[in-house]
Amino acid sequence: MTGRIGLVALARGTFDLEAAAVTAAAVRATLAAAGHDVVDPVDLAEDADAAAAAALALAVADAAAPLDAVVVLEATFTDGTLPATAVAPLRADLPIVLWGAPEPRTGGRLRMNALCGINLAAYRLRHDGRDVRAVYADPAAPEAVDRLAAALAGPTPTPTNAAPPAPNAEDRVRAGAVRARLAGLRVGQVGAQPDGFDPCVADPADLALLGVDLDPVGLPAMFDRAAAATEAEVAPLRAVVGPRGADGLDAAGVDATLRLHVALRGLADDRGWSAVATRCWPECFTEVGGAACAAQGMLADVGIPATCEADVLGAVTAVALGAAAGRAAFVADLVDAAPDGTVAFWHCGLAAPSLAHPDEPVGVTVHPNRRAPLLHEFRLRPGRVTIARFGHTGGRLRLALGGGEILDAPRPYTGTSMVVRPDTPAVDLVATVMAEGLGHHYGVVHGDVRGVLVALAEDLGIPVLAL
Repeated sequence: MTGRIGLVALARGTFDLEAAAVTAAAVRATLAAAGHDVVDPVDLAEDADAAAAAALALAVADAAAPLDAVVVLEATFTDGTLPATAVAPLRADLPIVLWGAPEPRTGGRLRMNALCGINLAAYRLRHDGRDVRAVYADPAAPEAVDRLAAALAGPTPTPTNAAPPAPNAEDRVRAGAVRARLAGLRVGQVGAQPDGFDPCVADPADLALLGVDLDPVGLPAMFDRAAAATEAEVAPLRAVVGPRGADGLDAAGVDATLRLHVALRGLADDRGWSAVATRCWPECFTEVGGAACAAQGMLADVGIPATCEADVLGAVTAVALGAAAGRAAFVADLVDAAPDGTVAFWHCGLAAPSLAHPDEPVGVTVHPNRRAPLLHEFRLRPGRVTIARFGHTGGRLRLALGGGEILDAPRPYTGTSMVVRPDTPAVDLVATVMAEGLGHHYGVVHGDVRGVLVALAEDLGIPVLAL
């Protein structure tokens, strides 16, 4: 079935715009080959003004001759504001098809991060009441036309995934300990969430249900302490990261990151934080000249879980996973799902060094987009893992929960990352994420503690969504 389709291609300039342009051209070719009448008002919208102009053009076209759907292509990752802007003036019943394309696991830079982009866009648009469908496919692949046709035919259904195991008596005892850990938990929030990162904003009622106390401070609280850090505080950290490769990176950027770590640890000690959610960009780069990634990873290794983008519920998830498993958790983006049934989780370089593969040394690198130090770089050690996320979806708090196995596979992308074979087929995992509008960060911890978390959810009175 062919139709009249609007198309808006979105991209962010800090990613690979050349690759984005190639993807956008391939989507246009696929739509044309499928026989659709395509209304395509912009090559690549890289900011809100361009997205708004494209949206207005689509609204005018729809008024003249109704559109059957609008394809919003996340040619690279963008925050949630661009897709929301791109559909804002369109009628509420118009289906929105979010399209992201996979990228090869080269071990190098994550150039597009499109799966995370459509994940974040689905969260925003579903909360805005939009009819959201999804296509995650290479537009040049033979299956792309069929997947597009399925998305145009109706909403993406939630697969019936296998339920996590029922808790046993030991699980319930451990769940009680986890709940006690959450009760009175003090989470520091440094700075506000970046625009468009809606899942990172915690609902006060959700925090109250969990028993969590949020302590927000402004970015100057961290920056002032970083500036005041002494050589005696920084030198021991420099001695740790130097052998990992930091001696070969920009010394000022390395120093800035280490000072951020001193600042965060000092704030945690002074204010009683057991976890921290930090607005890591852009200001850490633009005002301090370093990345918060390694600073927060080192914090996690001293027992204070830390998350990027001021993701409060991500930090709470990390605490719960760590308390259940007795080891550090990693909060990461879901960035790829491959035909072999595996998925890749990644974040710039945030993971705690204790999670590294034992056969390879922990390395350090620069941020893939901002090109400033200091990030950790390693693949996570293989083994059984639990995947979880507390999130506010469907008007209430719930727990998304699944499991899988980290494979002894090459590092898929720069920074800290892993290849996982999930218990649920990868295609169903992605479909669940998109159909349910889940947040874009997922906690991963070594060990199978699903029964503990099911018991915790039952104790809290919140539903569990099987991943």
